[in-house]
Amino acid sequence: MRLGRNTKEILIKNMFLGVAALSILIILFIFIFLFKEAFPAFREMGLSLFTSDWSASQGKFGINAAVFGSVAVTGIAMLIAVPLGIGGAIFLSEISPPRLRVFLKPVIELLAGIPSIVYGFIGVTVFVPYLAKTFDMLSGYSLLTGGIILGIMALPTIVSISDDALKAVPREIKEASLALGASKWETIKLVTFPSAISGVTAGCIMGIGRAIGETMAVMLVVGSVMRIPSPSFDVFETGSTITALIAGQMGEAWGMHTSVLFATAVILFLIVALLSVASDLLQARVEKKFRGG
Repeated sequence: MRLGRNTKEILIKNMFLGVAALSILIILFIFIFLFKEAFPAFREMGLSLFTSDWSASQGKFGINAAVFGSVAVTGIAMLIAVPLGIGGAIFLSEISPPRLRVFLKPVIELLAGIPSIVYGFIGVTVFVPYLAKTFDMLSGYSLLTGGIILGIMALPTIVSISDDALKAVPREIKEASLALGASKWETIKLVTFPSAISGVTAGCIMGIGRAIGETMAVMLVVGSVMRIPSPSFDVFETGSTITALIAGQMGEAWGMHTSVLFATAVILFLIVALLSVASDLLQARVEKKFRGG
């Protein structure tokens, strides 16, 4: 039996709708599972979960040190990745010759797909000894090292998405600016970049999302010590992150310890989800703006 064109379109539409619904259900089930396992920790510990005291053997499970470590290494990563990423995107989109762009764009996107363990290995073999020698540290394992590695990891994501946003700015707008006597740099600074700011911001948020969710690279270079440095701005001290805490202790955890690790996973899940939603909203804003919606 031959199907009519409308019937085929309806079947294809329903198929894609089913796939989308399945994806949403999978994410929902993951969150429900995480929250179910984390609920005992939220119920029994309450706000004491958000303290700095961590000693699994004594039943103390304050996760503030891991949260602080995640914020610290992500902040350092963004201080490195955001300016370099935006600068790289501007060069790629507005300055580089077409042949060079054709070569660089796939290379940058390839770098974004390199496994984190590779970056972690580079961190251990290159950055850890270099920073230890340069800054006269007892060891090169520190929040600073973790931030540098995560900054390098987030850089390709920021460059790629920011480049797409800059390329989405209509050529007519740029040509009008040049026709009015503005230089190429003035056009980039006053026209192109402001027009693409939402998309560039989305790229930065995606970079933050990747940085805060990375595990292996961070575990290998930050030292995985559950404490907040004193003073707190001392990034040359060892520390830990949410992901490193979960990966490092899940294998030996039981009872309340396991539930606390699931609670930290819920917190991480929500942070990454919020960053992803914010990025999507900003990208949608860019598309709507240039479609005249």
